[in-house]
Amino acid sequence: VPPLPAKAKNVIFLFMEGAPSQMDLFDPKPALKKYHGHSLPPSLTKNLQLAFIKPTAAVLASTREFKRYGQCGMELSDLLPHTATCADDICLVRSMHSEAFNHHPGQLLLFTGSIQPGRPTLGAWSLYGLGSEAKNLPGFVVLTSGSGTSGGSDNFSSGFLPSTYAGTVFRNTGDPILYLKNPAGISNATQRNRLDVLKDLNQEHFMREADVEIASRIHSYELAFRMQASSPELLDFSKESPATLEMYGVNKEPTKPYATNCLLARRMVERGVRFVMLMHASWDHHSEINAGLTKQCGITDQPVAALIKDLKQR
Repeated sequence: VPPLPAKAKNVIFLFMEGAPSQMDLFDPKPALKKYHGHSLPPSLTKNLQLAFIKPTAAVLASTREFKRYGQCGMELSDLLPHTATCADDICLVRSMHSEAFNHHPGQLLLFTGSIQPGRPTLGAWSLYGLGSEAKNLPGFVVLTSGSGTSGGSDNFSSGFLPSTYAGTVFRNTGDPILYLKNPAGISNATQRNRLDVLKDLNQEHFMREADVEIASRIHSYELAFRMQASSPELLDFSKESPATLEMYGVNKEPTKPYATNCLLARRMVERGVRFVMLMHASWDHHSEINAGLTKQCGITDQPVAALIKDLKQR
């Protein structure tokens, strides 16, 4: 029995891929100002091993302005004005650390608990353990935006679990999933007949081989057929109020792509999807940090706050 009653029914994981600079966003380091422009003393760099930085490199203190927000007094920078309005609805953990200092191993550790590839990810385990209440959508969906991915499919793979539990990637342009529409001249009845034949053949094969991947294939075909009817309704925002669309920033740039994904995530969990992962891959700033952070926070800050407020209200 868990120590507290389980209340969560779904997960929306907002993954800012590439490592946002925590000391510029939500983890102020005032002591850095003392060393700004100088190297750290040897007492702090002894036995320090870094991937790309010499221990003698000069320190750069953050130029961002931090303030306390909410009754909790959470410290957030001026780059997150919308998120700051949700301070009392956020749990901010500053004690997380790892020995994995490169992107791909770090992402594997985050999502699988190991820096070695091949293990199921958080979304896959959630779907495997809890199942899905969505009949016409995948139980684990991945929505992407930005550019410059590192971990890629390793962040949402099923590992040694059947591939049924892997994340299904929705495209952010054109059809959300390739080949979701029937080819020209193929009716739904014809498609259903074709799938019935394939199902019988695959079922016969499964009875001979007992290969779980064959069962996963049958499941994928059946799910795809049901998605052909459900996806247009899912992607139709016409029933959302103008106030909701404005709150997310769906109808303006630069927030539109990420705002669309955040609103889609809310609509998916309302339809029973167990785990929705939003990957925004544009945070790998090795130079021009202020410009890069300002741009990416301008894209994501408003939609994130809107999603938190929308879910809380609902």
